[in-house]
Amino acid sequence: MSRDVEVHVLLPRERNHARPTVYMLDGRAANPTSNNWTEQGHAEEFFEDKDVNVVLTVGGPASFYTDWQQPDPVLGTNRWETFLTKELPPLIDAKFEGNGRNAVMGVSMGAEAAMMLAFRQPQLYVAVAGHSGCFSMGTDFGQTQARAIVATYRGQPDNMFGKQNDPAWLAHDVMLNAEALRGKAIYLSVGSGLPGEYDTPDNPEIVSTIGFGGPLEAATNLCTQRLAERFAALGIPVTSHFRLTGTHSWPYWRDELARSWPTVSRALGVA
Repeated sequence: MSRDVEVHVLLPRERNHARPTVYMLDGRAANPTSNNWTEQGHAEEFFEDKDVNVVLTVGGPASFYTDWQQPDPVLGTNRWETFLTKELPPLIDAKFEGNGRNAVMGVSMGAEAAMMLAFRQPQLYVAVAGHSGCFSMGTDFGQTQARAIVATYRGQPDNMFGKQNDPAWLAHDVMLNAEALRGKAIYLSVGSGLPGEYDTPDNPEIVSTIGFGGPLEAATNLCTQRLAERFAALGIPVTSHFRLTGTHSWPYWRDELARSWPTVSRALGVA
């Protein structure tokens, strides 16, 4: 990406043998110095006793962790797919005893990105988990949603996949390319958008989590339901968790990390 790219790596206590690697993608508001999986998702505590390497992206807001067609005046050069799937894994495996078995997971924007990476690089990942994402960039609704996310950071959406009718939008559509995920362990989760256990008066962000996060989660609920139905129609097994309540916010994704782990860890071959 024509620059030094930082990632954070969590390592297990015992490092005397090779182990799998979990790649974790952030949401739209990816921080330039950290990853919300550690800042708000408590990933360090969760993985403390797990026999895996964990690689967390740093930065990349509104990038969808994909290869953009053009450099963007605001968001810069984004070649995340190349970086995450071609350049980084050999380095991680060589320096941190990776055994070549990988999983990828993400939230919100990162959920769609994780599914995109998994179907576009099917040989790289044995498991994928997506929490509160949308997965149909090739449709009018999906493209509009993706363009809106890029625009929130003043990026130019055409720099990502081109004009509206560019075939690159279809080439990154998870729904359209769901067959490529056959054979992988898949976990999907989403809330309903209704206030849940973490949307309480003592939450200092309650106004935004309910007023903004509620409708947003309701929309991703529809997206996730459509993808689950697509997998069912194809006969592809998927583990899904549709919560009856819950907004588009980190306390719920923190819980989903633990819920998704049995599905992911079995595919990786770890406890």
